Amino acid sequence: MKEGLIFDMDGTLWDSSENVALSWTEKIRELGLDRADITKQDVMSVMGLTMDRIADILFADYPKKKRMEILDLCCQHENDYLRRHGGVLYPDLERTLICLGKKYHLYIVSNCQSGYIEAFLEHYGFERYFDDIECYGNNLKGKGDNIALVVERNGLDRAWYVGDIQGDCDAAEQAGISFIHAAYGFGSIDHAVPELKWLSDLPNLMENITDKK
Repeated sequence: MKEGLIFDMDGTLWDSSENVALSWTEKIRELGLDRADITKQDVMSVMGLTMDRIADILFADYPKKKRMEILDLCCQHENDYLRRHGGVLYPDLERTLICLGKKYHLYIVSNCQSGYIEAFLEHYGFERYFDDIECYGNNLKGKGDNIALVVERNGLDRAWYVGDIQGDCDAAEQAGISFIHAAYGFGSIDHAVPELKWLSDLPNLMENITDKK
């Protein structure tokens, strides 16, 4: 039986919000836009949303086409910035991935722009831990559709999605797989699901889950 763990990015594997805010502010200044700096709180308020929704929220004072152009430029700069500077990894991330990889195939699905996951993987040299990745920016599909896509194209018999917000849980349910809540992240879940206090607890939690099946 081929089993997989599919991870969300922000609030699950790392917190990039401060460096994303810095990179977007740099690009806004470069573009000569007369607006306040993008803050870490601004970024955290929209993490997990698709890129079109982020543009609608953060650049609502511009016409639709213009706000998407600004966001696209910010995201391109963000990818380059994160490739150089990284973000804040959650404790024991690499050790946990190595442990999990002995039993499970590992994947990433995010609502981010194209290149964001790759920037994370390249900065830390984590490419070797993940079999496949997918994101909204690649195909304009929502997280539920992309989770299902990763499950299908990798031939997974059983899979779990690990994420931190209600939208992640909803996406896992839409894709027909189980959900694990990264409770150390940015959000809460409105019903009982398996929960992680720390990412490093995941190997033990998976043993408990699979022992019950």
